[in-house]
Amino acid sequence: MKITYLGHACFCLEASNGVKVITDPYTRVGYELPSGLRADAVTVSHGHFDHNYVAAVDTPNVISKSGDYTVNGVKISGFDCYHDEKQGALRGKNIIFTFEMDGIKICHFGDLGEKYRTDIAEKVKEADVWLIPVGGTYTIDAIQAKEYVQQCKPKAVIPMHYRPFDGALDIAEISSFLQLFKKEEIRDMGADNLTLNKEDLMESTRILYVQRKK
Repeated sequence: MKITYLGHACFCLEASNGVKVITDPYTRVGYELPSGLRADAVTVSHGHFDHNYVAAVDTPNVISKSGDYTVNGVKISGFDCYHDEKQGALRGKNIIFTFEMDGIKICHFGDLGEKYRTDIAEKVKEADVWLIPVGGTYTIDAIQAKEYVQQCKPKAVIPMHYRPFDGALDIAEISSFLQLFKKEEIRDMGADNLTLNKEDLMESTRILYVQRKK
């Protein structure tokens, strides 16, 4: 499978048979999504402008509620959590989605705003690859994200929802997360995408720094 980082919390997940799912398309974050995006499905973790800009993607399926779905052979499951530490009183609910492609299970945390909770950990710990927010302010911050990683030990972690050089939102830069790990634990992919096979995933956790597709 191929994972392409489109910026903010938006990824294109592509199975080996060409089926594509795009997560949390955005607008008004300081930079724009690439034009001409197409996907078999789009998932939306919550209804904020920087996660629900589905007009940017040509797709027949928009999934914005928790539950279990299958789109062209790709299994998608979502469960509710909160966007803040006050049970949604500040920013409402958030959906964490998991995707199963080519024998790999990917977890997209959306705008998770709750610090480590064992019930959330139980639902995500079997995912091989995590797409997790690290920028704080509106989500968990770098330290809180690391706690989830340390407790669950996923095989690969791709940080998201941080502020790049041209970002407009008041969230932390990627360095706040990367500096919490040893150099040998981090792999700068040097590109906006990576291709993963089940056998590529090591037993120990690796932080994969994938740059935004421009």
